[in-house]
Amino acid sequence: MKLALFDLDNTLLDGDSDYLWGEYMCELGIVDRDAYAKGNEQFHADYREGKLDIHAYLRFALEPLSRYSVEDLHRHRASFIDQEIRQRVSKASLELVDEHRQAGDQLIMITATNDFVTRPIADIFGIDVLLASDAEMKDGCYTGQATGTPCFQDGKLTKLETWLREQGVNDIDIPLRSASFYSDSRNDLPLLSRVGRPVCVNPDPVLLATANDRGWPVIKLIC
Repeated sequence: MKLALFDLDNTLLDGDSDYLWGEYMCELGIVDRDAYAKGNEQFHADYREGKLDIHAYLRFALEPLSRYSVEDLHRHRASFIDQEIRQRVSKASLELVDEHRQAGDQLIMITATNDFVTRPIADIFGIDVLLASDAEMKDGCYTGQATGTPCFQDGKLTKLETWLREQGVNDIDIPLRSASFYSDSRNDLPLLSRVGRPVCVNPDPVLLATANDRGWPVIKLIC
């Protein structure tokens, strides 16, 4: 099994889908515009600086899901994907994913953004395996809470290890040694440091410095 791992936000996607969904909710008026926008900006800044409290952020980001029916949420999400996301998917990103598909690699999208937001985006890329922060559901409704390990920093490695063991892989170092992982963020250094082929995509300053120091390739998929 040869793995091709893709971060989503600012890697395959020109922008941050979680942040954009927050802005979209503000525009729709399904959250308090001023209060939510302020929190959204602060958490986004914390993420870029590598100091995000992922548990606090997930509570903030997922709480609005508990206020509405799944049907209404899915309707809003579909409009969000059409209006905000499709235009941010570049030809280069689609071609990169397809190169790995044609090579027979196992495609995996691995992202800190919750699965409510990211499942339809993974579908745009034709990626079946999505490892994301999981939004909890009970009795067919979102609870507004996260469940399981957040797919963030070391949690990405934990989620991937769990998935590999579910596939019957006992020695996870074997697939990791042959894996490619594409990411833009310093937050992904734990997983980038474990794979055989780390690739930095439009990297942030800390990741760029690390790439230069370690001789990791740097590419651009978005301008």
